Amino acid sequence: MSSQSLAVGEEIATSVTIERILPGGVGLAHAEGRTILVSLAAPGDVLRVRIDRLRGNVAFASISAIIEPSPVRVEPPCPYFGRCGGCDFQQLNYQAQLDAKVAIIRDCLHRIAQLESPPTIAIQAAPQQWQYRARANWQIDPITKRLGYFESGSHRVCDVEVCAVLAPRLQDVLRDLRSEIHNGAAGDNLRDLRATIGDTNVSVAPALGDFQTDDVSLSLAGEKYSFNADSFFQVNPDLVEALIAEALRDANGKLAIDLYCGAGLFTLPLARQFESVVGVEVNDRATHFARRNLQAANLENAAIVTAGVGQWLAAQRHSFESVDFLLLDPPRPGVENKVIEGILAIDPRRISYVSCDPATLARDVRKLITGGYHLDSIMAFDLFPQTHHVETVIHLHKVPTDARQDSE
Repeated sequence: MSSQSLAVGEEIATSVTIERILPGGVGLAHAEGRTILVSLAAPGDVLRVRIDRLRGNVAFASISAIIEPSPVRVEPPCPYFGRCGGCDFQQLNYQAQLDAKVAIIRDCLHRIAQLESPPTIAIQAAPQQWQYRARANWQIDPITKRLGYFESGSHRVCDVEVCAVLAPRLQDVLRDLRSEIHNGAAGDNLRDLRATIGDTNVSVAPALGDFQTDDVSLSLAGEKYSFNADSFFQVNPDLVEALIAEALRDANGKLAIDLYCGAGLFTLPLARQFESVVGVEVNDRATHFARRNLQAANLENAAIVTAGVGQWLAAQRHSFESVDFLLLDPPRPGVENKVIEGILAIDPRRISYVSCDPATLARDVRKLITGGYHLDSIMAFDLFPQTHHVETVIHLHKVPTDARQDSE
């Protein structure tokens, strides 16, 4: 079978061997003159694969048969694996998951950030590989009353009764919400639910049956954070303290800026290490909690601004004489060019970039390096076991103009 004759739905005539895991969690193989990207694969697998989609010389494929399993392949314990679109690394043993995530970060830094020799990348393993998630977003099919997650590659709802990565108390919430939905509490228009747990209680948005969008609180790293299901907070409390410690590592001085500050996860500890802190966040629900959390902690040296980050930076170009430290923790798409331009304009001495997407992180790091910064360190955190997602913290410092000129 030639590469020209391949069609969607066909099985490739020859077996393929998975070389490595790529960003996005797919396995890389080559066959029939094409690059083959195989979902739910393990490095070293020898497989029969079926073509799901073609794009130029790249074929996206799924496994039709495992001829020879990889040494790192394990039997996924979840009965929904392969159908539910949530966990795509359950086929890998845990060390292989960690290794793949480090390789994904390194690959992005090499290809996208164009770094020939990035610093060593260490990764902190999750204390719990299962039952770690303290927040979730569930989909509802109003006709069938299914409750769960979207099936892989579709908007069909996979009805999930037990989710292996949910914290036990959140699993109880999923069970009880299922009963509410089957009893007709959801109506015909509700399509999704967000839920989060705190130290003692639960918040669900929108409110449903006995569940309300109540405020919850978590005690982490000596701070107490309030938020609810309508405002973002990290999904894995077990690693948040370590994440904060790395993001703020030995940072101190007069002024720190916290971009995309959310409910103040980093703003509170920054306020204990700097004379003055400014947190910026566009979501007004999040900034409500950030101000409230600062007030509850009696931290009066931090101000929270509700504004788009790019818009706010554009207005601050000449407002600061000196910025000692800038932390940014953007959403998965990373930052816009105007944000990078704004950061370079205010010229912080040090930057800490917290990211949940290695590809957009690498893209933005390249721009910061081009703008005069040097990459000092990279640390990864496995906040999302059983998935290809990974949290990364990088530190950069401003290279003095004279030093840049000497190196040119």
